[in-house]
Amino acid sequence: MQIEQTLVKDIYLAGGCFWGTEHYFKQIEGVVDTEVGFANGHTQNPTYKEVYTDTTGFAETVHVRYNPSVVGLEFLLCMFFKAIDPTSLNKQGHDEGTRYRTGIYYTDPEDLPIIETVFAEEQKKWQQPLAVEKLPLENYYSAEEYHQDYLDKNPDGYCHLPLSLFEFARNASDKTKGSTR
Repeated sequence: MQIEQTLVKDIYLAGGCFWGTEHYFKQIEGVVDTEVGFANGHTQNPTYKEVYTDTTGFAETVHVRYNPSVVGLEFLLCMFFKAIDPTSLNKQGHDEGTRYRTGIYYTDPEDLPIIETVFAEEQKKWQQPLAVEKLPLENYYSAEEYHQDYLDKNPDGYCHLPLSLFEFARNASDKTKGSTR
């Protein structure tokens, strides 16, 4: 079923290594497309090899396209916080460096109040401040093809996320949007 362009919204989420973050979000009902890439850096057309040096300013990021009539941004952000350590600066799992920082990058200013609400609720769970960026998307470049859908292509490939989290995402649903999954 083809979803009309107007029914799809975008959010860009940096949750450490983009292989696992992409695979995680692909499991969620209402997510219609994902793409891994690099966000909010200071060079043009970066390659993975360049981003890996931590000199480009880019974060490994997943472009998540979703159908808001099935899943809401608030739910997606709550799921995002379940997949990261939001107090860890430039590190998720065993991956360290500024490219592995966490962030929510938005393109629609109307999304900011939702982002702020979810941040405030998440902050109540922690004594230390959240280390998650919440910024407008400045730029985004798609990663090379071999990174796209990496864990589908390489089921035994490296992932910082536990397998149980993928199962959790498959069974989660945004009840506020009427999903009955």
